[in-house]
Amino acid sequence: MRVTASDIVKAIDQLSKNRAYQYVDKKNSGQIEIIRADRPDGPIVIKSYSPAEKQTADDVKEKSISPEMIWRVANAFREGQPINFDRVLAGSYNTRSVLEALLVHTPQFYFCYPGRIEDKNGTTKIKNGHKHVVWRPDLPHANETLSSIETGVSISEIPNLDIVYEALVLPDEVQKPKISIQVQRRHAQIQIALIMIGKHLGFRSWIAQNDKGITYQGNPIGTMEGVINSLRDEKLLASYPNAVKDALLIDCVWFKEDRIMPAVMEVEHTTGITSGLTRMKKFQDSLPPFPTRYVIVAADDEHEKAVREANQVQFKSLDARFLSYNAVEELLSLCQRRDLTGVTDDFIDTYLEKLVK
Repeated sequence: MRVTASDIVKAIDQLSKNRAYQYVDKKNSGQIEIIRADRPDGPIVIKSYSPAEKQTADDVKEKSISPEMIWRVANAFREGQPINFDRVLAGSYNTRSVLEALLVHTPQFYFCYPGRIEDKNGTTKIKNGHKHVVWRPDLPHANETLSSIETGVSISEIPNLDIVYEALVLPDEVQKPKISIQVQRRHAQIQIALIMIGKHLGFRSWIAQNDKGITYQGNPIGTMEGVINSLRDEKLLASYPNAVKDALLIDCVWFKEDRIMPAVMEVEHTTGITSGLTRMKKFQDSLPPFPTRYVIVAADDEHEKAVREANQVQFKSLDARFLSYNAVEELLSLCQRRDLTGVTDDFIDTYLEKLVK
């Protein structure tokens, strides 16, 4: 099971708006009031104040918990696995303790103190751990209560893993006037990550014809190792000229050996999910029934839109999946740290979420 930003916003929206909530950390005597929670994905608007300093809600300004922050937290949760808000949010967002407190007041979330594994001079000890939050949909507590739980879990804390993209250049013919340069760069970075992941997993990657001129590390990405020069050279598509034509502008297609196509992927920005699904549907229609995965790759806060679009009647046959930018970079980090071998195509399913209900 996975929790989404809309699940979090819905749960917090069901908390009373006419009362004060306390922080999880008892040292913080502040109070929190909910002004509103905008469904589906936020923002959540609150007021936080300190009665110890003789403040009331009337003395402070409203603060906003952004959809981006909510999605970042939602993507970190796995059922029964404690998370540390400060680590997940890397110390960012001055409302992280507020979100933590409100979430723990909802029925499916508890705070806990799992043990902390410490390795020092070759000796391993389990010491008292830091505050975490755990999602337990199987064991709900009363709404609007601050509840703790024993987990029996020990945490081995490792440093945050960063993905570093070197400088890239978008040629004039690649740049799209209606889309910001920042969005276009992010699109290109994710395409590059998919090429790198494909190479680690033993796949060849097709990159959209109009994106091959993007320069990365001083060379066009069309010349990166593992990138296919021409779709006509792929034996799997050789007998289907219409499929070759329809795949030309698809952002990334993975091929394996001469008979397997593990995934067809569209990297989408805020306005492009429908167009991406349309391109993949046209490609699907130009092939005989063939096992593959049709995947929307997008920012975490595009998930709900992807669900709505993928469930339209005309796209149902794609049985589309969702791959978040965070998941792409988590997978790339794993590939870069571990020289994966013997990995089957099914491995990538662990990073994909079904969109069609």
